[in-house]
Amino acid sequence: MVATSETRAAARSTDSEQAALPRRTVLAGAAAATFALGAFTAAAPGLGERLAATAQAAPGGYLVGLGISDITGPAAECGMMGYSQQDQTTAGIHLRPRARAFVFASGAERVVFAVAENAMIFQSVHRGVLTELGRRFGDLYTERNVLLTSTHSHAVCGGAAHDYAYNLSILGFKQQVYDAEVNGLVEAIAAAHADLSPGTLALGRAELHNASVNRSRVAFDRNPAADRAHFPDAIDPAVTTVSIGKGGEEVGAITWFATHNTSMTNKNRLISSDNKGYAAFACEHTDHSVRYLDGAPSYVAAFAQTNAGDMSPNLDLRPGSGPTGNEFDNTRILGERQHDAARTAVAAASPMNGPVGSVFCYIDLSDIAVDGRFTPDGAARRTAPPAAGVSLLAGSVEDGPGLPGGPIPEGVRNPFLDFLGDPHRPAPGWLADAQAPKAIAVPFGVLPPAPWVPSVVPIQIVRLGELYLAAAGGEFTIVAGLRVRRAVAAALGVALDQVLLQGYANAYHEYVTTPEEYDAQQYEGASTLFGRYTLPAYQQEFTRLATALATGADVDRGPAPRDLSHLQPDFVPAPGPDTALPGHDFGATLTPPAAHYTRGSRAEVEFVSAHPKHNPRRNGTFLEVQRLVDGTWVRVANEGEWAVRFHWSTRGPGTSVASFTWDIPADTAPGRHRFVHFADRLTPDGRLEPIVGTSTEFDIA
Repeated sequence: MVATSETRAAARSTDSEQAALPRRTVLAGAAAATFALGAFTAAAPGLGERLAATAQAAPGGYLVGLGISDITGPAAECGMMGYSQQDQTTAGIHLRPRARAFVFASGAERVVFAVAENAMIFQSVHRGVLTELGRRFGDLYTERNVLLTSTHSHAVCGGAAHDYAYNLSILGFKQQVYDAEVNGLVEAIAAAHADLSPGTLALGRAELHNASVNRSRVAFDRNPAADRAHFPDAIDPAVTTVSIGKGGEEVGAITWFATHNTSMTNKNRLISSDNKGYAAFACEHTDHSVRYLDGAPSYVAAFAQTNAGDMSPNLDLRPGSGPTGNEFDNTRILGERQHDAARTAVAAASPMNGPVGSVFCYIDLSDIAVDGRFTPDGAARRTAPPAAGVSLLAGSVEDGPGLPGGPIPEGVRNPFLDFLGDPHRPAPGWLADAQAPKAIAVPFGVLPPAPWVPSVVPIQIVRLGELYLAAAGGEFTIVAGLRVRRAVAAALGVALDQVLLQGYANAYHEYVTTPEEYDAQQYEGASTLFGRYTLPAYQQEFTRLATALATGADVDRGPAPRDLSHLQPDFVPAPGPDTALPGHDFGATLTPPAAHYTRGSRAEVEFVSAHPKHNPRRNGTFLEVQRLVDGTWVRVANEGEWAVRFHWSTRGPGTSVASFTWDIPADTAPGRHRFVHFADRLTPDGRLEPIVGTSTEFDIA
């Protein structure tokens, strides 16, 4: 990873104070030890494996490790990823996104499953994580046995990709965002590695019928009756949970459920991990009293996606609508429903047995010859170089606009687009024929200076006991996912419910629809970039991979993925030195809290601050709510948790104001409280100086 002067300065401000690696987390106070571990294992490849081998599983049992870290990017003036709105830039934090990692080992095999609460796992991030894991652990963790997946929140920072289509509205590549995601994932995996010890796994299932709706019913209804009959309500209600135990206690869980992580709308400017983030927060914070800045958590919960391509959480089929008209309430309610379903699945879970394992390869989706066994008409077909359809530009009206961003308002220019050139050029006739019946709007695969999206992408199958994850970088519709699951289950000779489609994994290339859905050219079909036979190609290639896993055959790595890291402009200048508001010092309280509050009310405070890009305070906080206990101030809440919101604003060049609200929980202990704000200002000579602002005290009755 190449650090900019901006990220190096931020790192000096935080990492210099960090010193120890807790058992199950790399949070504030821990990064330095993980980097020391990385240097240690890089100097002696394979040593990490010998260290982890000091813990022994019972014969036929498992070693399990859990870890968590922060992946929050800059909380001000960073383009947000997902809705592709050029004017949707960050202006605060609602619920910090995190990376959660799990290492499972049995016998000589081990696998890593990591869930990032971001928008997508881009190939740039996949490469960066695997490069750093190789530096730290030698060949212990590789692309074969590491699965990275995303919850697909649309309320997070963008710019981590090396793919131009996904950085257009972000105005280029953002090193800070890339560093946050790569470092956070590596830290979580390193913490899970350090936590390896004997554990048990249990597999539970439930159904959830009020947390998703099919946003593309017109396309879904084109599928054959047998496919539609599998989903009588046109949704995938399946909830699958792997519960992890150690020492007779449950210490974590992974829950899979298909719904878009888009309860927060494209009008929101607060960083948020959205409904799946709230589900994880409720499991960890509410159920198990985890405090994210307090060292090793007692519980780690991840809520992963499956085939969520046509599943919307906006139950009224309008952005921010359903079950209420408030996006924050919807985020909480949809998260609570997933959390409750996970608890139901855990209560019904049965012990898991069997080995762990994995197979992996790259495929070139732009040019796959598809055997007639996998096509609807039985004829041999071929995939096509990537192109976006006209409906993609319109976006999904149920969730929000799609890539590459829709119309730009009159008088507003996009310097990144000026640099790349007009993408709306006529598609060659051969490409139009190959993509039919799609009406091509943007021929991504033939644009300069290099294709704007990747074509060589990874596929992977990971085994956890009797559960198999078929992982790929697309947003699969529920029927597309069903067909891949059927193909994998048939090749492995296992029941269908033992196979999950793990979407949003290891790369990103937009949607995968069935050929029948593709013909409708709804948003999802227009976003199926490689043509009508993309899904049949996946069925064919997953069959090949599953057969290799079943027989123990070697799998060729396939074509090499591209590396465009050297062609990544950034058209947003870094903020300059900070300036305090006239008549005030940095950290001064502009708006003090009231003298008294009751539980259930909202407390507010406002400070003179500095630009959050100078130090995003990853694995830290911009605010602590403190209570006076026996003469000592004790933190009871902090920014990044559900009840606290951070709003950033500017009141002139170089000025920053940090506003915070705290929705005082009903179970808050009464007593004397205060707010303490943390930031780092950039001086005119380029130094970072810490800011601490302390509010007046207030009482809660």
